Amino acid sequence: MSQTAQLTGPLSTGGPAARPSQPAVTPDQILATARSLRWQVGSDYHQALMEAIYTEAARIADRAVTRPGEKPRFDLDRTIDRLVTSRVWGFPLMILLFTLVFWITISGANIPSQLLSNLLIGVVYPWLHRLADLIGLPWWLTGLLIDGVYLSTAWVVSVMLPPMAIFFPLFTLLEDFGYLPRVAFNLDNLFKKAGAHGKQALSLMMGFGCNAAGVVSTRIIDSPRERLIAILTNNFALCNGRWPLQILIATLFLGGLVAAPWAGLIAALSVVGVAVLGVLFSFAASWALSRTVLRGQPSTFSLELPPYRPPRVLQTIYTSLIDRTIIILGRAVMFAVPAGAVIWLTANVHVGGASIAEHLVRLLDPIGLLIGLNSVILVAYIVAIPANEIVIPTILMLTVLVTGMSDVGAGAGVLFELENTEDLMRVFQASGWTLLTAVNLMLFSLLHNPCSTTIYTIYKETGSRKWAAVGALLPLAIGFVVTFLVAQVWRLVAG
Repeated sequence: MSQTAQLTGPLSTGGPAARPSQPAVTPDQILATARSLRWQVGSDYHQALMEAIYTEAARIADRAVTRPGEKPRFDLDRTIDRLVTSRVWGFPLMILLFTLVFWITISGANIPSQLLSNLLIGVVYPWLHRLADLIGLPWWLTGLLIDGVYLSTAWVVSVMLPPMAIFFPLFTLLEDFGYLPRVAFNLDNLFKKAGAHGKQALSLMMGFGCNAAGVVSTRIIDSPRERLIAILTNNFALCNGRWPLQILIATLFLGGLVAAPWAGLIAALSVVGVAVLGVLFSFAASWALSRTVLRGQPSTFSLELPPYRPPRVLQTIYTSLIDRTIIILGRAVMFAVPAGAVIWLTANVHVGGASIAEHLVRLLDPIGLLIGLNSVILVAYIVAIPANEIVIPTILMLTVLVTGMSDVGAGAGVLFELENTEDLMRVFQASGWTLLTAVNLMLFSLLHNPCSTTIYTIYKETGSRKWAAVGALLPLAIGFVVTFLVAQVWRLVAG
């Protein structure tokens, strides 16, 4: 038996691993084997090892050290970091980049949203009505299933799917490229002053695509307390379901205050201003929560900035569509189905000569006037809580229902939208809308309670009905307070 083979036996004669059939390995045998192996590696092994270590150290030093008289070596990662993490340029570049992402999302989603709307509402919706007439469905069942359930679901899909299918892959590409950790680095100090975690910046940015996805993304925060703060304040990020209303109201009312060449710019700046205001409210709410019900010691934030790398485009698109877009859209549709039924029932079930919706409008009229809105808007937000995407059609439907306008819309108690801005302004003015109504609607759209999908996601992530209720009621209370104060100051100045 060779010396090497002898070492395969156990080194001790005791214990369960010992095999009595083999003799024990003695210290002399181990030393003899070591001497034999020592000569096999060569006499210059130590010298070669030291040379390799010093060569690698010199290579690293050459990359890191600039000697007198030498020109600085170009390092792409460091060059980019000097810009994106700069105290001067970091924030402007971050705002510019995310503005570009939002612009691509909004502009790029217009065409597919219109195509989906034309297909689901312009083609399939009339076809379903003809099919219902053919098989002889009663009017109430046709209205409930087609005008209610199907129409609201079609609106949610056509408005929600294209922006998510664009925003989430773009956001994931930035993450894959290595830029998002730099965003967390830039915003860490601000979130720390607000009593929150630096990684909340990432979940807040994700909330601009969908608040439910933003709530899920808070899993990257290790501290349970700081993760809960991020969950409860994510609704202040203006999700894609609220962008259409913001753009519409800003275009009609705020853009109309200036000359036509400047109208688009003023409207765009107004919407961006509302989005920035949402971030400020997120900071303020985080600060208040961290000093009241969620007091605690801030956790340390250790962040290693990864190297920049080419994004994996195909894998990113696939992952974003499956893990984020499809799952979140499925939850939204799940809540849009009963919402459509409720909306149709409130508009078409009559009690005492008036529909349930009309009774609610009259009941909430004093509250709507007090906060600078109107009762139609409040009822629309109540019945359309499952999805922000159907708020505009619900407002139009309720306005036509209450005012009795018969020359617009698809019929009493049916959701609809208007492409013509003149018809839109005529509908709003018939309901008594003013510039104050428009401004407070934009604020209330930012600050009202989350949609049902987000509330359900908060409950799933926290496992607590209490925190789901806080996540729903906290922004709603802030929304009522802010709109009330704006209305009072506005009337005081104008009066």
